[in-house]
Amino acid sequence: MKDVKVSLCYLVLFLFSLSSAEDVKLVVKGVTSIATTDNNFICATLDWWYANKCDYGDCPWGQTGILNLDLSNKILTNAIKAFNPLRIRLGGSVEHQIVYQFGKQKKCPHFKKKEGGLFGFSTTSLPKKRWDEVHDFFNKIGVKLSFRLNALTGKKNSVEDKLNWVGNWNPKNAISLMKYTISKGYKIDSYELGNELCAEGIGARVDSVQYAKDITRLRHIVNLLYPDASRRHKVLGPGGFYGKEWFQSFLLNVAPGVVNGVTHHIYNLGASVDKDLINKIQDPYFLSQVAETFKSVAQAVKKFTPWAAPWVGEAGGAYNSGSKDLSHTFVNGFWYLDQLGMTSTLNHKVYCRQTLVGGNYGLLNTTTFIPNPDYYGALLWHRLMGSKVLSVSYEGSPFLRAYTHCSKNRPGVTVLLINMSNSTTFNISLVDDMNLNPILETLPGRVQNTMREEYHLTPKDGNIQSDIVLLNGTPLQLTKSVDIP
Repeated sequence: MKDVKVSLCYLVLFLFSLSSAEDVKLVVKGVTSIATTDNNFICATLDWWYANKCDYGDCPWGQTGILNLDLSNKILTNAIKAFNPLRIRLGGSVEHQIVYQFGKQKKCPHFKKKEGGLFGFSTTSLPKKRWDEVHDFFNKIGVKLSFRLNALTGKKNSVEDKLNWVGNWNPKNAISLMKYTISKGYKIDSYELGNELCAEGIGARVDSVQYAKDITRLRHIVNLLYPDASRRHKVLGPGGFYGKEWFQSFLLNVAPGVVNGVTHHIYNLGASVDKDLINKIQDPYFLSQVAETFKSVAQAVKKFTPWAAPWVGEAGGAYNSGSKDLSHTFVNGFWYLDQLGMTSTLNHKVYCRQTLVGGNYGLLNTTTFIPNPDYYGALLWHRLMGSKVLSVSYEGSPFLRAYTHCSKNRPGVTVLLINMSNSTTFNISLVDDMNLNPILETLPGRVQNTMREEYHLTPKDGNIQSDIVLLNGTPLQLTKSVDIP
């Protein structure tokens, strides 16, 4: 491997004075890839929640719901434009309470808290004017947009089980939305049907065979509305938590070509008020447990729907809006960047972070829109990590994580290194398995036959719960004109 330009994303954790060092040799198989991701692997979500969405006495959503978000905010605009483009998913739990002000739907009710309503809210609507505003905003800055459709229209609660919703999906309201979208020339990358209706369901559940029937109908509608196959939108589903039996039944009951992406959700850190959360985020043994879920999804997709690909459709780490003390801070990057590396290695094409803005787990601050540390981790990944995933192996501490891709839009290799230890530094040498000659000497140190770029992310003042991240020792802060640095 000659004339290689190696870009290193090096995330380092400092808690105390580091007392020991460990030599580690990374062996990279640079000839063949073990998996591939979409070029727009990084994805972020926007949700419907209103300011009165609260968890454990904390109400962290503010005016970040789709219907209220300030689309004129310059920081928001610049944060999205920096990805050129960013994949965004619009949707969330209360999408099943949303009707669209198109076709015969003239009334436009407003969100209200409602006893007995799904997730405690009444039915509300997406006004035509707001749909225009959203697309005007996204079209100007360049976004790959995925929109989640209400999958419960036409269904009703089962008499035997109130959680279970039965009957066929009624697509009339969705068709009106889609026809209007086409007439205006608005760009949609994909449509997804429903939110967390699979397996045990969250708030509501649909049988796997019925869901397969419903999403097949969505595919027929998309095919009719978009006769040009080269411009046809993707269809995604089921968009919920993985249950082996439900997923396999669903995949067995969809014909080839119905779904492009098999989406599932992950909140593997547990409840946002868990007092042990900060330790879970930094525990490589705990973080590795979720790999079995990613493997199982990937295997099921490969076996039953090999024409499709697994996507992480939503992942926020800690559920119920994220931790108010941790999810927006530097330490959350240990979970987030490790998830990106793990899922790409296990052949997931897209990873959607909950959220771009909203709750405690937003990439941007809920009130100021100033980027949180994970925003910069996502941006570095997007700019440096290419779609071809390489195998990397090493012997040593489990507190070192290493992920390797071909570099993005240039020759060479990009390595992501995550040091989860609070007492050990790692002296890294990088070796190409074809000739076993070192192509990168100890970091930092002498280099043989190569050029390299290093991006070291560390917390301000060594505080892992800081909202400010340093890049090579310099705080990442907006410029005076609120541009991304």
